[in-house]
Amino acid sequence: MKPTILLAASLIPTATVAMMPCSKKAFNKILPSNSTTLYAVEVPEGGTFEVASDLSYPTNATNLPALCAVAFNVTSSSSSSFTFGIFLPKQWSKRLFTAGNGGFAGGINWLSMAEGLEEGFACVSTDTGHNVSDTNDGTWAYNAPEKIKDWTGRALHSSVQQAKTIVSAYYGSDAKYSYYSGCSTGGYQGLKEVQTYPEDFDGVLVGSPAWWHSHLQTWSIQVALWNQPSDAPYHIPDSLFSVIGAEVMNQCDGADGVLDGIISAPKSCDFHPEALLCTSPAADKSECLTAPQVELLYNLYNNWYEGNNEFVFPQYSYGSEFQWSMLSSGTEESGFSEQFAKYIMYQNPEWTVANFSYQTVLDAERVCKSVGLDADNFDLTPFHHKQGKLLHYVGLADGLIPPGSSEYYHNHVVQTMAPQGVNVTDFYRLFTIPGMGHCAYTSSSSKAPWYINGASQAGSLGTGVRGVPGYQDAGHDALRALIKWVEEDVGPNKIVATKYKNDNVEDGVLQQRPLCVYPGRATFRGGDMTKPENWYCEN
Repeated sequence: MKPTILLAASLIPTATVAMMPCSKKAFNKILPSNSTTLYAVEVPEGGTFEVASDLSYPTNATNLPALCAVAFNVTSSSSSSFTFGIFLPKQWSKRLFTAGNGGFAGGINWLSMAEGLEEGFACVSTDTGHNVSDTNDGTWAYNAPEKIKDWTGRALHSSVQQAKTIVSAYYGSDAKYSYYSGCSTGGYQGLKEVQTYPEDFDGVLVGSPAWWHSHLQTWSIQVALWNQPSDAPYHIPDSLFSVIGAEVMNQCDGADGVLDGIISAPKSCDFHPEALLCTSPAADKSECLTAPQVELLYNLYNNWYEGNNEFVFPQYSYGSEFQWSMLSSGTEESGFSEQFAKYIMYQNPEWTVANFSYQTVLDAERVCKSVGLDADNFDLTPFHHKQGKLLHYVGLADGLIPPGSSEYYHNHVVQTMAPQGVNVTDFYRLFTIPGMGHCAYTSSSSKAPWYINGASQAGSLGTGVRGVPGYQDAGHDALRALIKWVEEDVGPNKIVATKYKNDNVEDGVLQQRPLCVYPGRATFRGGDMTKPENWYCEN
């Protein structure tokens, strides 16, 4: 049974009601000449919006407040266009909320848009100029430079700008605040907006951002190649990832001073992979590693350097093994990164990973710079000056984008702006989430609290979930923490993460724990480990 989470009217302090009808004709009157209304549908209180022809995001959002759902098409060039959708609740809190995307997936992310409805937001999402059924499908970018421009930010920026005009006409009042939430590619979109269009948003929530495409995508290919071919003596099959993960937990669990089945301090762990060695020729190879396989582990758990000891990308974190199959099981040939190389970097469908070398990294840097793909500007002064707030989080067990990538970005912002006299924590804070993989969830055996109402997390627990069920406050909810930071200038020093039993809201809470502003972490003070009050943040 899906949980029923109702919209709480008390969360909408200043309700503004609609001033114009929910119809195509009405919206067409207020659009610029390059835009047209595709449809406008009224949804009743408690209703479901039936997603239409959306390959990327086909899941319906349920248990909605009364609203008007509208989709628009915008011509962005002579060879490209994009669509965007908007939820316009009948009672509006004068806020705008924009939801990001994931992978190459275009499509309007209606389910994630609904995350903002509990706060009375008007909610927006764009298909970024294409709609594919597989988030790894990059064929849309072949010989399509204008579509690439849409994907890298033009569609999102234009959608937000038009959405502000639409809500102003629909409600007869401008949006007072504008917010964004996205993870992975969505996190990249958020950082790109902060860097390129700092006026679009007052508050930005980003998770595990794929900000460094030139290095992330080439690292993903390199990781897969390190583990190939599948008949090599060093190859580690999927079946051994859980064996490795169990030994990592055995050695690293206590690195934070407490044995709780959660790796909270992976950098403090002195891991010795030799403990996994098969100790005799007759040993069961499904339960131990050969010497060449152990040697490969050293590659996976260490930063990637090339050339004259030049840093390329951070390593896998201890505890991420449950997600390794996504990158290092030999399936990369059909994955996001090779598609990125084929259709964005080289514009060559014949390119394969057999052509990969360090030169591929250099080529990626060149191409990404030429089209503005990397979100690698560390000087966020314009966003800071307009008093914007950036709340960033990442799972310490992320097996798709290592947490070191987020830490690298954060640290370089500090290195860039602190010498200018800026206290970076005044507007930008990073939180690390022990045990969490990519954007959401933990391993099947983990009890680590991970849920903070980050991007798309609510939809992963149920199509009608809003906020943090049972904990409707800024202390538990990252989006509410961002709102409080923007609107009351009270920044979060900690956010309490929640783990529901079986990741099911209706089964109740298993345990909670505070997440701390990076580089701090939660320290146990004694008592019941499942209670957040028995932990405190320590730098």
